[in-house]
Order: sequence, then C-alpha cells, then structure tokens
Amino acid sequence: MRIIPFCKMLIIVVIMMVTACNSGKKSQQEQTKSAQASVEENWIPLFNGKNLEGWQIKFTGYELGYNLNNTFRVEDGLLRVRYDDWDDWGGQFGHIFYDGEFSHYRLRVEYRFVGKQIEGGPGWAYRNNGLMLHGQSAESMEIDQDFPVSIEVQLLGGNGKNERSTMNLCTPGTNVEMDGILIEQHCTNSGSETFHGDQWVSVEVEVKGGEVIRHFIEGKEVMSYEKPQLDPREQYYEKLLPADGNKIISQGTISLQAESHPTDFRKIELLILEE
Repeated sequence: MRIIPFCKMLIIVVIMMVTACNSGKKSQQEQTKSAQASVEENWIPLFNGKNLEGWQIKFTGYELGYNLNNTFRVEDGLLRVRYDDWDDWGGQFGHIFYDGEFSHYRLRVEYRFVGKQIEGGPGWAYRNNGLMLHGQSAESMEIDQDFPVSIEVQLLGGNGKNERSTMNLCTPGTNVEMDGILIEQHCTNSGSETFHGDQWVSVEVEVKGGEVIRHFIEGKEVMSYEKPQLDPREQYYEKLLPADGNKIISQGTISLQAESHPTDFRKIELLILEE
C-alpha cells in the first residue's frame, strides 16, 4: 500500500475544500440570477402604451373623470401631459390616478420634460411633475382640491444652467421622519444630479408600507425616509384620519401630475413586494 506523505495529503484536502467552496458560490450565484429573473417577470405595466385604461382623471374645479382640454393623452405609445389645447393657465392642477391602492411595492418610471411651460404657469412648476404615492382616493378629493393628500416624489428638470435635483420629497397634507426626526417642511431635496434638456430619466421608488420609502435614479439611492403620516395641521386631516386614530399611512393610491409643463411617460411599472 502506498502511503501519501502528510504535506501532500494536506494540499489535496485544501484543493478539495476550495473546489467545493467555488462550486457552492457558483450554485448560489446561479440561484440569485434565477431569482432575479423571476422577479423581473413579475413587473406589472400600469400603462399599456395604447390608452388610459385603468386610470381616472381629476382636475381642480371639475368632477372626477373630466379630462380638461385633453391634457392627459396617449400618443406614439407614450402617456403625455400636454397644454396645446389650453388658452392659458388657470390654476387648474390635474392628476391621473391608477386604479386601486398599494402598500409594499417598487414603482419604476421613465419620464422626460419637453417643450415650453404654458403661459401663466407658476414659476416653481417649470419642468415639474410628480409621482403621488400613498395618496387618498380620487373619489375622496374635494371638487376644488388642488392636490391629493399624499407623499410626492417630485420630478424636476434643469433649466440648462443651474443645479436642480430631481426625485425630491414633497408632502401635500403629510409629514415624514428622517433619522427619527419629524420633517414638517413641505419639500426636501434629494442628493441627485441635475437632468437638463429633454432626456429620458429612469427612476424607481421602493415603498414598504408605513415603514420606509427610498428613491433611486439609474439604480442609485438618492433619498430615504420613514413613517409617512397625515399632517394634523392640514385641512383634510380629520376627514382622512382612520377610526383608530393612527395617522401613519401604510397604503394608498398612485397618481401622476399635470402642473403646467408638458411631460412624457413611456414606462410605468409596478412590482409587488412581500409584506
């Protein structure tokens, strides 16, 4: 019988362990890729590229369902916000709501700003739109209400010269916490770069009920906050406060805005997350 020297045996054992470890890593990587592929298959397109099926429109001063001056429309496979049929801006803010309410999800959107702002539009609304999340229902809005009570992921475009972040936070009728501190100011800027011109911008929002919300641009996190909640200072607080008195907002509607500047959306997709 041939006896293998101790050193040579030790080397063989080490090689076998390394091989097994690499094999395990490869298997784990393959499983991860498989899981990621499976997740990708579960993205739900909220916009079908053909029409506004599944969406409902609300403009300030008008009943639910009235699409003022054909502002929200579908052209060339895009969901467009347009003002070519308007004479001037009359303070009539619009929102288009997707059906249903959502709690734990990722929202993926591609948008761009185009053309000129309508004459008379507010200065702050230049190249301005928003993803209104955890919002009240369209049916519950008052006839003259400008914005749904919601968490707004603010979309902004640059003017070609100055810095202007996008994927900011605004809070119509709401507050949030950051690092345990209640944030009561209306808007808080993200750490994003500025996007000038008519370029497409790809963004995502991760929403985990009433716990945490994160903003991403091209896969990079630019903002996060916790405990979205109703603001007791606002006029619709009592109306929207649930019977149990819990002001934390754990679910709500998703809507897009019409705030006086033409905007295009070519992708609006939702991935439901486990609670």
